[in-house]
Amino acid sequence: MGIINSLTAALCCCLLWNTASANAQGTIDDYKRAAGLRKSLEGLAIHLPGRVTWLEGTEQFCYRRSIKEGQEFVLVDAVTLAKKPAFDHARLAVVLSKATGQIYSANKLPFPVVEFRDKGQAIEVPAANSTWKCSLTDYTCQKLGPASWEFQRHAFAAPEEPKPAPKPAVSPDGKWEAVILNYNVYVRPKDKRAGVAQSYDGSENNYYAQESIVWSPDSKKLAAYRIRPGYHRHIQYIQSSPEDQLQPKTFSLEYAKPGDTLDLPQPVLFDLEAHHQIDIDSALFPNPYEISALEWRKNSQAVTFEYNQRGHQVYRVLEVNAAGGKIRPLIEEKSNTFFCYSGKMYRHDIDDGKEIIWMSERDGWNHLYLYDGSSGQVKNQITKGDWVVRGVDKVDDQRRQIFFHASGMHQGEDPYFQHYFRVNFDGSGLTPLTTPAANHAVSFSSDLKYYVDTRSRVDLPPVSELHRTEDGKLITELERTDTSALAQSGWRAPEAFAAKGRDGVTDIWGVIIRPSNFDPSKKYPVVELIYAGPQDSFVPKSFSAYNPMQALAELGFVVVQIDGMGTSNRSKAFHDVCWKNLADAGFPDRILWHKAVAQKNPWYDISRVGIYGHSAGGQEAMGALLFHPEFYKVAVSTSGCHDNRMDKIWWNEQWMGWPLGPQYIASSNVENASKLRGKLLLSVGELDQNVDPASTMQVVNALIKAGKTFDLVFLPGQGHTWGGTWGDRKRYDFFVRNLLGVEPPNWNELDLKLEPEEAY
Repeated sequence: MGIINSLTAALCCCLLWNTASANAQGTIDDYKRAAGLRKSLEGLAIHLPGRVTWLEGTEQFCYRRSIKEGQEFVLVDAVTLAKKPAFDHARLAVVLSKATGQIYSANKLPFPVVEFRDKGQAIEVPAANSTWKCSLTDYTCQKLGPASWEFQRHAFAAPEEPKPAPKPAVSPDGKWEAVILNYNVYVRPKDKRAGVAQSYDGSENNYYAQESIVWSPDSKKLAAYRIRPGYHRHIQYIQSSPEDQLQPKTFSLEYAKPGDTLDLPQPVLFDLEAHHQIDIDSALFPNPYEISALEWRKNSQAVTFEYNQRGHQVYRVLEVNAAGGKIRPLIEEKSNTFFCYSGKMYRHDIDDGKEIIWMSERDGWNHLYLYDGSSGQVKNQITKGDWVVRGVDKVDDQRRQIFFHASGMHQGEDPYFQHYFRVNFDGSGLTPLTTPAANHAVSFSSDLKYYVDTRSRVDLPPVSELHRTEDGKLITELERTDTSALAQSGWRAPEAFAAKGRDGVTDIWGVIIRPSNFDPSKKYPVVELIYAGPQDSFVPKSFSAYNPMQALAELGFVVVQIDGMGTSNRSKAFHDVCWKNLADAGFPDRILWHKAVAQKNPWYDISRVGIYGHSAGGQEAMGALLFHPEFYKVAVSTSGCHDNRMDKIWWNEQWMGWPLGPQYIASSNVENASKLRGKLLLSVGELDQNVDPASTMQVVNALIKAGKTFDLVFLPGQGHTWGGTWGDRKRYDFFVRNLLGVEPPNWNELDLKLEPEEAY
């Protein structure tokens, strides 16, 4: 009787709460709509095309498309235009279910793309956190190993197993092998134990690395790195709640942080016929952050490697003459801020290095250059203008043509829209391969005769077409997405919006997402999703029937995402705003953008602005309350790297510089914790292997010492995560309570499940 009374009271409370809030935002109905949004939209966009993969050596390609029953993979012949199922979906579902222990159906296979193997007789796919090779002749599946990071990015890795010893390096002629014995290089006949020492200067603290050894193509020389080890830092982890035992487990993970002393590699050459060791003068690579693998020229006369100087302000491509060890720079980049090796590195050697195609921002925009490999001089700039090359797709050495994608070339368009082009090595013949104003994704056949262009915008459903590369002629339309059912459901497309940034000249771009029951006569608090990592830009540009921001909007918010200054894919000056200044995070531009939206739209309430972010976005979300409390009132920060001295070395030294200086303190949420205003929710997984979890705990400690009030969610057994559905719920409730002024539902009394946002 007591249980019945309790349930009745709980239901009455929920009904009263819902009735009192019937005209408000953040109601039970809003939560229900948010919880079911993904499922309600799933499948309403029909013939939505996925990523294209070509069968190597053929003129056939495959892609996934949506159908009313789910998804299917189709195989298309670019010559005959025949279209058919790529494989027996039902049969594959059966064998893959059996192999993985999961349950899959024909039209709901667990992967978005397939890679064909064995001349089209097999496919390679990810499923159940593993990679599988499945035969299309007898339909059997073989497990190859773990899935790629792309498909298991939310899992944490188990403690690393000891790596097996590297195998001997076998000469190209198959007669010899090079091995490391007692820290030195030895050469011996293949499969024999006795060998001849080539070096004598190796030791525990200055050893030759087996994995660095490379043979010259003529099998007469060797190149290897001798390494003086630096400091190998380890993070210690406690897994408090392991699934296989009651007691906690501990493990450690090697993890270099800014300022750590790094390994110092020294390239060494060995002339085996002369039994001669050649040490290389290190004047051109004195202080490496990183040195690339050694590569021999095909004629065996020289070795090349790339040198990234500590601090990322000097980058060189170096060549060593094998005869005497003389070293020279082929390419040199110097910057007063940083040379962006993260996302803007491209090198292509032509005719064994006689010419080199190189990517650089030296003129203020990311472009391509043609170098003379003999003189190390620029022959010509290949691309030029106030726009950026985003990547090189193919290089045709015979025709001396480059196929690349770029953005910002078309005046009046969103400068982030990617278009595809062809250009000659000398910079002539720049030819657009895509023209409609949209974001394009192109996939070329291996022989470059054809390409598939899929274009869309956040407010424009995808169209996929097959084109002939020679003249760009449209051969056939492959797919045109039907969104009529999506529109009938009340779905509302995001709105792209641009406003002037802090300089009064540069356009800052973002998207606005409104709830499906949007009422322009109401006032809506604003929630911003932030990620301002300088390695890329992040505002969506392509169509998606569902975006996790939409679920949050359903609770009664307008949700936005913005790319401010300091992010990538614009000019070098735009990018350099982040230099030694990650705390900036583009906030001056973001705040102006918000104000411009509010000036145009009275329903956009900038007196109630919240912000949330993950990882670097977690640092930035908290930073909004520390450095801009006059504007941002509520923040949710998950897995944040709150002090750039605590986070991974490669990311933080790239933007914050080396050696460490006062700029690290100025940008630190830990050092600035006493400035906190507003409402803050912090979240961290105890097994985060991307960002040291101690980073969050140190900011927690600083907040406590400063007497600040905040909320903390500690996630046992979880890694670099938003917190799954439970974390989503906490975030929703935090914004509902603190921006809408409404008490969220008592989840312990409700049977309501959310779809996890981070699945996207």
